[in-house]
Amino acid sequence: MYVAELQFNIIADTSYPVAEQAIRHYLETLIFNGQILGREFPTYLQQDCFISRIILPETAALASHHHSAAAQQALMTLGEAGLAFPKLTLLGEDLMSNHTDPCEAPTALILYSRFGLMNSVLYCAEHFAPVPLYRFSPTSGPDHQDLIRWQLQFQALDEIQMQEQRVLPKIAENSLQQFNSTLNRQGRQFAAKIARQQQVPVYFALYSGSSRNCDTEADKCCPGCGQAWHLAEPLHQLFDFQCQHCLLLSNIAWQCQ
Repeated sequence: MYVAELQFNIIADTSYPVAEQAIRHYLETLIFNGQILGREFPTYLQQDCFISRIILPETAALASHHHSAAAQQALMTLGEAGLAFPKLTLLGEDLMSNHTDPCEAPTALILYSRFGLMNSVLYCAEHFAPVPLYRFSPTSGPDHQDLIRWQLQFQALDEIQMQEQRVLPKIAENSLQQFNSTLNRQGRQFAAKIARQQQVPVYFALYSGSSRNCDTEADKCCPGCGQAWHLAEPLHQLFDFQCQHCLLLSNIAWQCQ
Protein backbone atom coordinates (compact mmCIF):
# COMPACT_ATOMS: atom_id res chain seq x y z
CA MET A 1 0.00 0.00 0.00
CA TYR A 2 1.04 3.57 -0.57
CA VAL A 3 0.73 6.84 1.30
CA ALA A 4 -0.31 9.65 -1.03
CA GLU A 5 -1.75 13.15 -1.13
CA LEU A 6 -4.51 14.61 -3.24
CA GLN A 7 -4.23 18.32 -3.98
CA PHE A 8 -7.44 20.18 -4.84
CA ASN A 9 -6.52 23.58 -6.28
CA ILE A 10 -9.03 26.39 -5.79
CA ILE A 11 -9.99 27.71 -9.25
CA ALA A 12 -13.09 29.78 -8.44
CA ASP A 13 -14.83 31.47 -5.55
CA THR A 14 -15.79 28.93 -2.92
CA SER A 15 -16.28 28.58 0.82
CA TYR A 16 -14.83 26.15 3.28
CA PRO A 17 -18.14 24.27 3.87
CA VAL A 18 -18.81 23.92 0.13
CA ALA A 19 -15.28 22.74 -0.62
CA GLU A 20 -15.24 20.39 2.37
CA GLN A 21 -18.50 18.77 1.32
CA ALA A 22 -17.35 18.25 -2.28
CA ILE A 23 -14.00 16.77 -1.23
CA ARG A 24 -15.60 14.50 1.36
CA HIS A 25 -18.15 13.25 -1.14
CA TYR A 26 -15.46 12.46 -3.71
CA LEU A 27 -13.27 10.64 -1.18
CA GLU A 28 -16.22 8.61 0.09
CA THR A 29 -16.96 7.38 -3.43
CA LEU A 30 -13.34 6.22 -3.64
CA ILE A 31 -13.59 4.47 -0.26
CA PHE A 32 -16.73 2.58 -1.27
CA ASN A 33 -15.06 1.42 -4.47
CA GLY A 34 -11.94 0.20 -2.66
CA GLN A 35 -9.69 2.80 -4.32
CA ILE A 36 -8.57 4.40 -1.07
CA LEU A 37 -8.33 2.56 2.25
CA GLY A 38 -9.24 3.47 5.79
CA ARG A 39 -12.02 5.66 7.14
CA GLU A 40 -10.16 8.88 7.91
CA PHE A 41 -8.54 11.27 5.45
CA PRO A 42 -6.99 14.35 7.12
CA THR A 43 -7.61 17.39 4.92
CA TYR A 44 -6.20 20.88 5.36
CA LEU A 45 -6.10 24.23 3.57
CA GLN A 46 -2.71 25.36 2.27
CA GLN A 47 -2.67 28.77 0.55
CA ASP A 48 -4.74 28.23 -2.63
CA CYS A 49 -5.48 24.51 -2.34
CA PHE A 50 -6.84 21.78 -0.10
CA ILE A 51 -4.70 18.69 0.55
CA SER A 52 -5.96 15.28 1.70
CA ARG A 53 -3.71 12.48 2.98
CA ILE A 54 -4.84 9.04 1.79
CA ILE A 55 -3.78 5.37 1.58
CA LEU A 56 -3.86 3.58 -1.79
CA PRO A 57 -3.83 -0.20 -2.34
CA GLU A 58 -1.55 0.27 -5.37
CA THR A 59 -0.06 3.17 -7.32
CA ALA A 60 -2.64 3.01 -10.14
CA ALA A 61 -5.66 2.83 -7.82
CA LEU A 62 -7.00 6.24 -8.88
CA ALA A 63 -6.75 5.64 -12.63
CA SER A 64 -9.98 6.88 -14.21
CA HIS A 65 -10.95 3.44 -15.56
CA HIS A 66 -11.21 2.20 -11.97
CA HIS A 67 -13.71 4.93 -11.01
CA SER A 68 -17.32 4.02 -10.39
CA ALA A 69 -20.09 6.09 -11.93
CA ALA A 70 -20.53 7.74 -8.52
CA ALA A 71 -16.85 8.77 -8.45
CA GLN A 72 -17.07 10.20 -11.97
CA GLN A 73 -20.07 12.27 -10.91
CA ALA A 74 -18.26 13.40 -7.75
CA LEU A 75 -15.39 14.67 -9.91
CA MET A 76 -17.84 16.94 -11.73
CA THR A 77 -19.14 18.17 -8.39
CA LEU A 78 -15.63 19.34 -7.47
CA GLY A 79 -15.70 21.80 -10.37
CA GLU A 80 -19.09 23.10 -9.26
CA ALA A 81 -17.54 23.72 -5.82
CA GLY A 82 -14.72 25.82 -7.33
CA LEU A 83 -12.08 23.08 -7.17
CA ALA A 84 -9.89 21.57 -9.89
CA PHE A 85 -9.60 17.85 -10.48
CA PRO A 86 -7.24 16.47 -7.81
CA LYS A 87 -3.52 16.14 -8.39
CA LEU A 88 -2.01 12.93 -6.99
CA THR A 89 1.39 12.83 -5.27
CA LEU A 90 2.77 9.49 -4.09
CA LEU A 91 4.73 9.91 -0.85
CA GLY A 92 5.99 6.35 -0.41
CA GLU A 93 5.11 2.79 0.49
CA ASP A 94 3.22 2.27 3.74
CA LEU A 95 5.44 0.02 5.86
CA MET A 96 2.64 -0.75 8.34
CA SER A 97 0.14 -2.20 5.83
CA ASN A 98 -0.33 -5.41 3.89
CA HIS A 99 1.03 -5.48 0.36
CA THR A 100 -1.44 -5.85 -2.50
CA ASP A 101 -1.48 -9.23 -4.24
CA PRO A 102 0.62 -9.38 -7.44
CA CYS A 103 -1.71 -11.82 -9.27
CA GLU A 104 -3.63 -10.36 -12.18
CA ALA A 105 -6.16 -13.20 -12.15
CA PRO A 106 -6.24 -15.27 -8.92
CA THR A 107 -7.52 -18.82 -9.40
CA ALA A 108 -9.24 -18.76 -5.99
CA LEU A 109 -10.09 -16.11 -3.40
CA ILE A 110 -10.68 -15.90 0.36
CA LEU A 111 -13.14 -13.49 1.96
CA TYR A 112 -11.39 -12.63 5.24
CA SER A 113 -11.62 -9.77 7.71
CA ARG A 114 -10.24 -8.90 11.14
CA PHE A 115 -10.22 -5.79 13.29
CA GLY A 116 -7.41 -3.41 12.39
CA LEU A 117 -7.08 -4.44 8.74
CA MET A 118 -7.77 -1.54 6.38
CA ASN A 119 -7.30 -3.48 3.17
CA SER A 120 -9.75 -5.32 0.91
CA VAL A 121 -11.60 -8.30 2.38
CA LEU A 122 -10.79 -10.35 -0.74
CA TYR A 123 -7.46 -12.21 -0.67
CA CYS A 124 -5.65 -14.27 -3.27
CA ALA A 125 -5.89 -17.86 -2.01
CA GLU A 126 -2.38 -18.66 -3.26
CA HIS A 127 -0.46 -15.77 -1.69
CA PHE A 128 -2.96 -14.68 1.00
CA ALA A 129 -2.51 -11.05 -0.01
CA PRO A 130 -5.39 -8.58 -0.46
CA VAL A 131 -6.83 -7.91 -3.91
CA PRO A 132 -8.31 -4.40 -4.50
CA LEU A 133 -12.09 -4.43 -4.78
CA TYR A 134 -12.15 -2.23 -7.88
CA ARG A 135 -10.77 -5.18 -9.84
CA PHE A 136 -14.12 -6.92 -9.34
CA SER A 137 -17.65 -6.20 -10.47
CA PRO A 138 -19.80 -4.71 -7.68
CA THR A 139 -21.92 -7.20 -5.76
CA SER A 140 -24.85 -4.74 -5.91
CA GLY A 141 -25.32 -1.11 -6.89
CA PRO A 142 -22.67 0.99 -8.61
CA ASP A 143 -19.78 0.13 -6.27
CA HIS A 144 -18.73 -2.07 -3.33
CA GLN A 145 -20.42 -0.07 -0.58
CA ASP A 146 -22.49 -3.03 0.65
CA LEU A 147 -19.43 -5.28 1.04
CA ILE A 148 -17.39 -2.54 2.75
CA ARG A 149 -20.25 -1.81 5.17
CA TRP A 150 -20.36 -5.54 6.00
CA GLN A 151 -16.60 -5.34 6.67
CA LEU A 152 -17.16 -2.38 9.02
CA GLN A 153 -19.74 -4.35 11.02
CA PHE A 154 -17.47 -7.38 11.23
CA GLN A 155 -14.54 -5.29 12.44
CA ALA A 156 -16.65 -3.43 15.00
CA LEU A 157 -17.79 -6.73 16.53
CA ASP A 158 -14.26 -8.12 16.38
CA GLU A 159 -12.97 -5.09 18.28
CA ILE A 160 -15.62 -5.55 20.98
CA GLN A 161 -14.79 -9.22 21.59
CA MET A 162 -11.04 -8.46 21.76
CA GLN A 163 -11.33 -6.08 24.72
CA GLU A 164 -10.51 -7.20 28.26
CA GLN A 165 -13.41 -5.20 29.69
CA ARG A 166 -15.95 -6.19 27.07
CA VAL A 167 -19.44 -4.83 26.48
CA LEU A 168 -21.91 -7.37 25.07
CA PRO A 169 -19.16 -10.00 24.64
CA LYS A 170 -21.48 -12.92 23.86
CA ILE A 171 -23.39 -11.00 21.19
CA ALA A 172 -20.16 -10.02 19.45
CA GLU A 173 -18.57 -13.46 19.80
CA ASN A 174 -21.66 -15.32 18.62
CA SER A 175 -22.02 -13.07 15.58
CA LEU A 176 -18.41 -13.75 14.60
CA GLN A 177 -18.28 -17.48 15.37
CA GLN A 178 -21.69 -18.97 14.69
CA PHE A 179 -22.00 -20.40 11.20
CA ASN A 180 -25.60 -19.21 10.76
CA SER A 181 -25.32 -15.79 12.38
CA THR A 182 -26.70 -12.95 10.27
CA LEU A 183 -23.18 -11.57 9.86
CA ASN A 184 -21.72 -14.84 8.59
CA ARG A 185 -24.71 -15.64 6.37
CA GLN A 186 -24.25 -12.28 4.70
CA GLY A 187 -20.52 -12.92 4.33
CA ARG A 188 -21.12 -16.28 2.67
CA GLN A 189 -23.66 -14.69 0.34
CA PHE A 190 -21.08 -12.11 -0.74
CA ALA A 191 -18.53 -14.88 -1.31
CA ALA A 192 -21.00 -16.92 -3.39
CA LYS A 193 -21.98 -13.93 -5.53
CA ILE A 194 -18.35 -12.99 -6.21
CA ALA A 195 -17.62 -16.63 -7.09
CA ARG A 196 -20.39 -16.59 -9.69
CA GLN A 197 -19.19 -13.30 -11.14
CA GLN A 198 -15.51 -14.26 -11.27
CA GLN A 199 -15.98 -17.95 -12.06
CA VAL A 200 -13.44 -18.92 -9.37
CA PRO A 201 -13.89 -20.47 -5.91
CA VAL A 202 -14.31 -17.91 -3.12
CA TYR A 203 -13.77 -19.31 0.38
CA PHE A 204 -15.36 -17.68 3.42
CA ALA A 205 -13.08 -17.51 6.47
CA LEU A 206 -15.10 -18.40 9.57
CA TYR A 207 -13.54 -16.95 12.72
CA SER A 208 -13.10 -19.15 15.80
CA GLY A 209 -12.08 -17.53 19.06
CA SER A 210 -13.38 -19.75 21.86
CA SER A 211 -14.26 -23.43 22.23
CA ARG A 212 -16.42 -25.48 24.58
CA ASN A 213 -13.79 -28.23 24.68
CA CYS A 214 -10.19 -27.62 23.61
CA ASP A 215 -9.43 -31.35 23.82
CA THR A 216 -11.73 -32.05 20.87
CA GLU A 217 -11.32 -28.74 19.02
CA ALA A 218 -9.06 -30.20 16.31
CA ASP A 219 -11.64 -32.94 15.60
CA LYS A 220 -14.63 -30.67 15.00
CA CYS A 221 -16.44 -31.11 11.68
CA CYS A 222 -17.38 -28.61 9.02
CA PRO A 223 -20.44 -26.66 10.24
CA GLY A 224 -21.81 -26.60 6.71
CA CYS A 225 -21.84 -30.29 5.76
CA GLY A 226 -20.67 -32.14 8.88
CA GLN A 227 -17.67 -33.71 7.15
CA ALA A 228 -14.09 -33.89 8.43
CA TRP A 229 -12.09 -30.85 7.33
CA HIS A 230 -8.98 -30.69 9.53
CA LEU A 231 -5.86 -30.04 7.43
CA ALA A 232 -2.61 -31.92 7.92
CA GLU A 233 -0.76 -28.59 7.75
CA PRO A 234 -2.28 -25.13 8.31
CA LEU A 235 -3.00 -23.08 5.21
CA HIS A 236 -1.01 -19.82 5.26
CA GLN A 237 -0.09 -20.64 8.89
CA LEU A 238 -3.57 -19.46 9.85
CA PHE A 239 -6.34 -21.80 8.68
CA ASP A 240 -6.45 -25.26 10.27
CA PHE A 241 -9.67 -26.30 8.54
CA GLN A 242 -10.78 -26.30 4.91
CA CYS A 243 -13.95 -27.63 3.30
CA GLN A 244 -13.81 -27.58 -0.48
CA HIS A 245 -17.48 -28.57 -0.72
CA CYS A 246 -18.78 -25.70 1.42
CA LEU A 247 -15.94 -23.30 0.48
CA LEU A 248 -15.17 -22.67 4.15
CA LEU A 249 -11.94 -22.02 6.03
CA SER A 250 -11.47 -21.71 9.77
CA ASN A 251 -8.93 -21.94 12.55
CA ILE A 252 -8.48 -23.87 15.77
CA ALA A 253 -10.05 -21.60 18.38
CA TRP A 254 -7.54 -19.06 19.62
CA GLN A 255 -8.48 -20.02 23.18
CA CYS A 256 -7.05 -23.51 22.48
CA GLN A 257 -3.78 -22.46 20.84
